[in-house]
Amino acid sequence: MPTPTDDHELAAVLAESAGELLLEVRSELLDAGADTRQIKDEGDRRSHLWLMEQLGAARPADAVLSEEASEEEAADSRRLTSERVWIIDPVDGTREYGEGRSDWAVHVALVVDHQPVAGAVALPGLGMVLHTGDPGALPPPPKRPRVVVSRTRPPAEALAIAEALDAEIVEMGSAGAKAMSVLRGESDIYPHSGGQYEWDSAAPVAVAQAAGLHCSRLDGSRLEYNQPDTRLPDLLVCRPEHAEAVIAAASAASTDPEA
Repeated sequence: MPTPTDDHELAAVLAESAGELLLEVRSELLDAGADTRQIKDEGDRRSHLWLMEQLGAARPADAVLSEEASEEEAADSRRLTSERVWIIDPVDGTREYGEGRSDWAVHVALVVDHQPVAGAVALPGLGMVLHTGDPGALPPPPKRPRVVVSRTRPPAEALAIAEALDAEIVEMGSAGAKAMSVLRGESDIYPHSGGQYEWDSAAPVAVAQAAGLHCSRLDGSRLEYNQPDTRLPDLLVCRPEHAEAVIAAASAASTDPEA
């Protein structure tokens, strides 16, 4: 594969190509009679190995943090002292990928000084890649805001935010699909609580910020990446006009014993 010199282009090419690989793997395994677990595991493995190989060839001086890395690799101090660190999620939404749904993603992000500066989110099931090189413009807002939540385990804070803003609920799978649904005009607010890791949001946040969306912790504080502890327990991606009200509603929900 020719190596793009531009980091935005590289992120987009890698995410798109990994997504194409994942579609091929799923098709092959389905033809072979594999079950959902086998499809999830093999897709994760193949995508991780391919992305690591490509990044090693394209940006050999950069560090990489992958969801599929071993504990030793995640704890490697090299990434903590590196100026440039790629944070990748080879399959974001393995449940949806294994079930043959379209709401899963591939994440590729470059982090510099704890901030995602380039990135891409591929939505292979939709034949789409959103990236920081050309994030597109936000569509006009609807009359009533929409809060996107997990289709299997919506967090209480997100439901409280929807109630406070009289918003509609939209259910969706992976974190990347939910974050990109705001950019794509399918939702307006993506609040998450209850636990994520850096690879769940680095690429979506890079793309969302490039498109002009608000991205922060649920309390409004700044998101920080490439930390010793890779857990990032909460996240807010939303249209900027909703940020203040969402942060206030999240704060009220966190202090309400009935929430």
